[in-house]
Amino acid sequence: MLQPPHQSLQVAAVPAQRAPVRDRDQEALWHTEAVCRRDEAGLFFAPSKEPTASRLSREEAAKRVCARCPVMVECREHALLQPEPYGVWGGLTAAERRVVLARRRRRDLELKKSARGPIAAAG
Repeated sequence: MLQPPHQSLQVAAVPAQRAPVRDRDQEALWHTEAVCRRDEAGLFFAPSKEPTASRLSREEAAKRVCARCPVMVECREHALLQPEPYGVWGGLTAAERRVVLARRRRRDLELKKSARGPIAAAG
């Protein structure tokens, strides 16, 4: 279950796994390599009523941590597949992840339409 952002930030940075049992060992591997598990976990989730300027500064600092993380891609994909509604994951904010997901949905729809096009025209 996702940790609310107001709980302990050290624990909230990488929440308990929600993957099926057979995938947990594989999932745990990237979690153990995550830079955010070490010492900067407080950067990744907003405190309640955080001023905009503070939020933007904190998110940029979190993204700098993500940029040097060896498992950034795995973390990002986890956040996009779950989808994680809070925090900076894989170098993306929640709003940025929503944009990526919307683009993926749009691309998938376009691919389905183009795949159906030639078949429908031939029939």
